Amino acid sequence: MSKTAGIVIIGNEVLSGKTQDMNSYFLCRELRTLGVEVQRILVIPDEIQLIGKEIVPFSRQWDLVFTTGGVGPTHDDVTMAGIAHGFGVKLIRHYDLERRLHERHGENINQARLKMAEVPEGAELIGEGSLYAPVVRFHNVYIFPGIPKILHERFHVIKERFRDTPFFLKIVYVKEGEGVIASTLNNLLVSFPNLLLGSYPVLGDPSFKVKVTLESKDENYLDQALKKLLDTLPRGAIHQIERK
Repeated sequence: MSKTAGIVIIGNEVLSGKTQDMNSYFLCRELRTLGVEVQRILVIPDEIQLIGKEIVPFSRQWDLVFTTGGVGPTHDDVTMAGIAHGFGVKLIRHYDLERRLHERHGENINQARLKMAEVPEGAELIGEGSLYAPVVRFHNVYIFPGIPKILHERFHVIKERFRDTPFFLKIVYVKEGEGVIASTLNNLLVSFPNLLLGSYPVLGDPSFKVKVTLESKDENYLDQALKKLLDTLPRGAIHQIERK
């Protein structure tokens, strides 16, 4: 069984269309490469009670939870408070985070900046030796900022802790449309029920009409499924095959 993950994007700006969410795409792509299966993405506003209400069942249902957004110094940065509320723990000032903030801002430190040292009681700092500002983890919840550049930097430092058995991927570009190959794909799943099979129509490319993806953590199983697919597609239907 793969490690599973849920992603919670927190921010009124995403729901209102002021900001385009790129973080869930980044996390899904990176986690898939690591062998982790993302099973749900949720976007919610900056509301303490709602954050707590949603994060707790995510934490129970999936092995890993990633949140982005709501960890800055302003009034709408309430992710830490929301998680603390949901789990029924205090929101405290983490000594090491507070020390780092004092070192960084010196005499310019203020209460707004010190808000960034607040974490749910019992939270742990991850990546301390390699990051200017470490990732906060509470149980299996990894709390990231919403700024993509900072999220990318922090994720890459700690990502190896999430690595699982990798997914193997084959891609078949098919010249026929889905209506022609649908029964072939359905029959393939009867023979290989554990195959992760995807079918995606492609418009505007004269070379092929459908991108078919086959995935499995069992490379031999995947090879057998690919052979079955290639043997049963209509003659001349295959444009190209990619093996990753």
